[in-house]
Amino acid sequence: MKQQGTEQQAAISRVTTGMRVIDTAGVEVGTVDLVQRGDPNAVTVQAPTADPGGSLDELIESAAAEEPDVPADLAARLLRTGYLKVSTELARTGAVYVLADQIAAVDGQVRLAVGVGDLPAEE
Repeated sequence: MKQQGTEQQAAISRVTTGMRVIDTAGVEVGTVDLVQRGDPNAVTVQAPTADPGGSLDELIESAAAEEPDVPADLAARLLRTGYLKVSTELARTGAVYVLADQIAAVDGQVRLAVGVGDLPAEE
């Protein structure tokens, strides 16, 4: 398991902003806007507690400085694994996020192991 995480971080470390992103079917998704390496110590999502006040959302918003702009549970996962933010015309909001483990290869462009429909859109 540790090895896979190391490979994911190695792949994401070769990504630079402006690279083209291609999904598993060869569809051009867009270009990389932001590269965020994983932090295994990033905020993790706990089981819901008695506090329904949305404090986890607030915590992630303050800690992540508005990135990634997705629901709190997904944001925590993105922060832990590392992610790319990709500008695209294929999403209503103009951007999607790619988890590090969705990257199949980096060879001058980013090749994904999933289809564009599996990528969470920016909110």
